[in-house]
Amino acid sequence: MRHFSKTSLLSLLLPLLSPAMAATEKPNVLFLFTDDQRFDTIHALGNERIKTPHIDRLANNGISFRNAYIMGGTSMAVCTPSRACLFSGRSLWQLANQGPWDFAIPEKYKTMAQVFRDNGYTSFATGKNDPGFGKNDHFTRSFNAGKNLYYRGGHRGQTRTPIFNLDPGSPNGRGEKIPTDNRFNADLFADACVEFLNSRKGVKQPFFAYVPFMTPHDPLNCPQEYMDMYQAKDMKLPENYMPQHPFDAGVHHIRDERLMKRPLTEDAVLARLAKYYALVSHTDAQIGRILEALDKSGHADNTIIVFASDNGLGLGSHGLTGKQNVYEHGVKVPFIVSGPGIAKGQKRDQLCYIYDIYPTLCDMASIKVPDTVQYKSLKPVFQDPAAKHRESLYFSFMQWQHSVRDERYKLIEFCVDGKRTTRLFDLKNDPAELNDLAVQKDMQTVLKRLRRMLESKRPKKEDLNSEHYQNMSAEFWDTYQKNS
Repeated sequence: MRHFSKTSLLSLLLPLLSPAMAATEKPNVLFLFTDDQRFDTIHALGNERIKTPHIDRLANNGISFRNAYIMGGTSMAVCTPSRACLFSGRSLWQLANQGPWDFAIPEKYKTMAQVFRDNGYTSFATGKNDPGFGKNDHFTRSFNAGKNLYYRGGHRGQTRTPIFNLDPGSPNGRGEKIPTDNRFNADLFADACVEFLNSRKGVKQPFFAYVPFMTPHDPLNCPQEYMDMYQAKDMKLPENYMPQHPFDAGVHHIRDERLMKRPLTEDAVLARLAKYYALVSHTDAQIGRILEALDKSGHADNTIIVFASDNGLGLGSHGLTGKQNVYEHGVKVPFIVSGPGIAKGQKRDQLCYIYDIYPTLCDMASIKVPDTVQYKSLKPVFQDPAAKHRESLYFSFMQWQHSVRDERYKLIEFCVDGKRTTRLFDLKNDPAELNDLAVQKDMQTVLKRLRRMLESKRPKKEDLNSEHYQNMSAEFWDTYQKNS
């Protein structure tokens, strides 16, 4: 008579288990995503002036990445390509873009939420639906549950623009417009997620819950109690504050750079910082409500929580107010992961993109990563603080700015109106990017090495799947080469 070990017997029985029973082994995912939040706006990670007790809780219970970035933007609205990179798993210049605002994800690219949905998860969304509803939209085909979804039309602190529930059966993926009573959208999105988590009590099927906030993006509106928490006189100017950028970076005409008069005054920047901090704290409070609901749902111990933002913001750094740049304040973002199997209260300095979370979550849920995904799993870094991940990162903003960094140095090449400006920074000794080393004789070897690295990242023409992309890329590299 053949003898079976418990392990071999279990392997024979697993195929016979019902999907609901098999699903209990899968971790849940709660993805909290803010809009325009700088990397240096979390109390637990070094900002003593801001109050973020609930994000602090995530940092204390998980791993914080201190060198997490986006790739930049191929649109003036950086958030749109950034979110498309996140969900498609495709790199910045290989998105299926047909114009400056069109970032619909083709069906041949399975989105992050879609992969979880296809593997038996309830896939839920609330909040900002960017890149938008439509035939090829990731919201339409990736989620089978959703409430209080924001439809495009401009940001509002209070909800004066359309909010919908998800209706995958409708032609555009959305149902009827729902009343909001002019409430703040961060509250509405938290309400929807809390309601969803309350409905999961006792449910064994795993869930993927995505909560993309629209804050702290302008306009800087939130409840007065949070505005009262911060006064301009108590704020501190960014270390790299400047009244205006020292040369044309190609962005002076963009909306975000026209929100404040130039030259920027210290008083104006401090006043804006106070309002911005208020929105961060209000958003943090809504995250607290969601975490409380997760605790009460009974699923907290089996839920991976991701916190990140779609891009940074200038707020006076280098004389810039927007996110349309590749300085650290534009492309570096907060990124925290906590949950089962993840160390508590640790930090990692490995270079990474926040988009690496797509294959990471698949790895942690034992889901096959689609072959079309171009990013790298961080699971080895969770397990080993010394694990290697990336040796360098590449950034760009439209046809005007391209950049690379390694573990120490960062090169930025600006090519605007036929003129090229080079900047080189030592991020180890100058994280605020104040001291340009490009003209120093003893830095020419480093400069040449980083230029070769940048040139190796040049998008290949066959990868630029739209004339719009081809024209943008050609304009930058033509100027770069003519001025070499």
